[in-house]
Amino acid sequence: MVDSIRLSKRVAEALACSRSVAEQYIEGGWVSVDGKVIEEPGHRVDPQQAIVLSPDATLLAVDPVTILLHKPAGMDAAAALQCITPENLYAEDRSGIRFLKKHTVDLKPTDSLESLASGLLVFTQDWHVARKLVDDVAGIEQEYIAEVSGTLIADGLALLNHGLSMNRKPLAPVKVSWQNETRLRFAGKGIQRGQIPYMCEQVGLTLVGLKRIRMARMPMAALPVGQWRYLKGYERF
Repeated sequence: MVDSIRLSKRVAEALACSRSVAEQYIEGGWVSVDGKVIEEPGHRVDPQQAIVLSPDATLLAVDPVTILLHKPAGMDAAAALQCITPENLYAEDRSGIRFLKKHTVDLKPTDSLESLASGLLVFTQDWHVARKLVDDVAGIEQEYIAEVSGTLIADGLALLNHGLSMNRKPLAPVKVSWQNETRLRFAGKGIQRGQIPYMCEQVGLTLVGLKRIRMARMPMAALPVGQWRYLKGYERF
């Protein structure tokens, strides 16, 4: 029996190219083995297996991606990263980007949306996006929907908008309004982890559920829980 060899070696021999070029083709999702796309250069193949290079193959570098995920409640960012699979890609994703395993390498969350909260969580490989959402986060407006129980104290809504302190420091103004009898909308810049539960507690309310629905100009919109999509080329935070 003939020993198997690395896919990158097989492709390099078939295309009469260097091993590094072969690896670029493979990691770009352009090489299939017996009809199945393989993205690992080290994948072992047998001589009789059919190796095909897509006619659309290119050696252009894979652009960094940014991913919008509707994080389920009770899940931290590390666990949420595991949701980024082809099976969980939003059916109505209109980015035109082909999913590659390379898109999950060095993919970092831009912030630590608290575990109890659900809603929009952003992962990125793009340093431009990271700079805006991490380095300049204090200037980014975020919007949340808070499900609450309890009875609001007198002037509680005014205090939520402006007048509370946290860790002995005055909180910046936040736009807070009722959506219905049990639901409050919070919109503001520099909202800290744990701030909304704390604010609710200070005015006699108990936070039951929390969902982030927007970061800067980017709404979560109709993205289903546990699903994700790519940031489209023209979209900006």
